[in-house]
Amino acid sequence: MLSPLKNVTYSRLFAAQVIALVGTGLATVALGLLAYELAGADAGLVLGTALAIKMVAYVAVAPIAGAFADALPRRPFLIALDAVRAVIVLLLPFVDQVWQIYLLIFLLQSSSAAFTPTFQATIPDILTDENEYTKALSLSRLAYDLESLISPALAAALLTLISFHWLFAGTAIGFIASALFVLSAALPTVVSHDRQGGIYDKTTRGIRYYLATPRLRGLLCLSLVVSAAGAMVIVNTVVYVRTVLGGDETDVAIALAVFGAGSMAAALVLPKILENSPDRLIMLCGACGLVASLFVVGTVSMFALPGWWIFHTVWLLLGLSYSTVLTPSGRLLRRSSHQKDRPALFAAQFALSHACWLLTYPLAGWLGAEFGMTAAFLGLGVVAAIGLAMAVTLWPAIDQEVMVHAHPGLPADHVHWSEGSMLSSGQHSHAFVIDELHPKWPKEQSSLH
Repeated sequence: MLSPLKNVTYSRLFAAQVIALVGTGLATVALGLLAYELAGADAGLVLGTALAIKMVAYVAVAPIAGAFADALPRRPFLIALDAVRAVIVLLLPFVDQVWQIYLLIFLLQSSSAAFTPTFQATIPDILTDENEYTKALSLSRLAYDLESLISPALAAALLTLISFHWLFAGTAIGFIASALFVLSAALPTVVSHDRQGGIYDKTTRGIRYYLATPRLRGLLCLSLVVSAAGAMVIVNTVVYVRTVLGGDETDVAIALAVFGAGSMAAALVLPKILENSPDRLIMLCGACGLVASLFVVGTVSMFALPGWWIFHTVWLLLGLSYSTVLTPSGRLLRRSSHQKDRPALFAAQFALSHACWLLTYPLAGWLGAEFGMTAAFLGLGVVAAIGLAMAVTLWPAIDQEVMVHAHPGLPADHVHWSEGSMLSSGQHSHAFVIDELHPKWPKEQSSLH
């Protein structure tokens, strides 16, 4: 599990990720307190709007960043984005109007939308062995889960000593430390390739190729399942525990901890499981767990008040299933791209998956507020079930490393080729579409992934 950390470059990038995550967690606590200071009872509306702005920034900016990331040296690019994020969070303690929060949050999350996919796309270039990369994905999942537990506790401890405004300084320190770790890492050199076409072609290239790849269309559908279940946990755990089960703040924290424990448990065991089981099977099983959990809570709530043991069992299953779907997703992206194309493809996944969250976040809140928790769980369960059914349909059951398929909408003489080895006369392999014409291939050539 920890063997990827023996790679010096990866260990430094992992340290950068962990420190930045902790800093971001501190900022989340501080932002809530800042919103309350400025808006009082309307703080929830402010935070909800900030969350929507975050999702919009992720969806809009990630494809643009991915389109040009391969033309920029990755290490200076990542360091610059960390520096920008540090400056932005240092400005937050000085705002005195709600609109200023919205503006800075948009700039901050836009920087993150450029940083995160580029950072994620760099890891498979460092850990070229798939087993090691899988372990790295699990470590990343663990880092996110541990951050959700550690950051609030650390913030609570710091707030006994300092004002919440100083938590933003802690976030800035985290981003600066992240930049220093990236600076110390020897990142692989990626050769830039000039792309033909205008801004539209470049910015939509990653998404177009993503949607042309069968396994990634399945991944997008599974992202909808994850966002439906995740939105219920993030948005409505506090509502369900306090209003339906009659619990207190401690019970809310315990419920979220149970969910996090399930997610961490799955991340720990998945590398071994994925050595012998196909990604499609494992991820679909995880998606089934998410759908079943939503319907169990919704159905039980229709007829009786679920006991705490049922609730905690379901939340544990939600965490297990959530991580089971999310953790292997990087393997699919890696399998479907070449090194130079990964930033665009990872950016496409980042944008499209957050578009799912942009749909399910408000839906979870609206259904819960207007029709109650039972309707919210059943409604999001239906959304998740639709996503699961689409994933089963769109992701071929025989998902080989190289799969024959055609790209609809491309001209007949448009040929996709790469440095992949020839399979037979008139056939070739590639992991990502390259816009080039090559005279040696016949016009009826199909592309292979």
